[in-house]
Amino acid sequence: MDVGAGTGRDAAALARRGYQVVAAEPVRELREVAQRLHSSEDIRWAEDSLPELSRLEGAFELTLLSAVWMHLPPTARGQAMKRLAALLAPSGLLVVSLRRGAPPTDRVMSDVPAEEVVRDAQQAGLQLVRLVEEGADRLGRAEVWWQTVALRKGEA
Repeated sequence: MDVGAGTGRDAAALARRGYQVVAAEPVRELREVAQRLHSSEDIRWAEDSLPELSRLEGAFELTLLSAVWMHLPPTARGQAMKRLAALLAPSGLLVVSLRRGAPPTDRVMSDVPAEEVVRDAQQAGLQLVRLVEEGADRLGRAEVWWQTVALRKGEA
């Protein structure tokens, strides 16, 4: 599952590797672009969003949140993590990339440290598998850096 799939780059990459992907994206315009760009039968597009993800069911082996978590208000993050954990298969993996650094003033965004994500995940029954400090931003923004948190349901 790709949550906050945007224009579908990550969902399409997974589908090309043979995976069946559910791509959840709340913004209609982004979903429409994604569906035009990536018409794979291995991708099912869903209009849904965190923290509820109320339209999704199943037990996903892998859930990806790429540059999504920082858009959630702090009051919704615990609920969102519990829902993500509930949608994971036993031993399923949740991978969250975090944009770090001061958020832009023209967007609703927070700087969320990996430690907060790990704490919320542990409260939802997930265990830290790996924390990667990716360092510099690929777009060359000096004030931005990235972290990736991999979490597993059950024993790590």
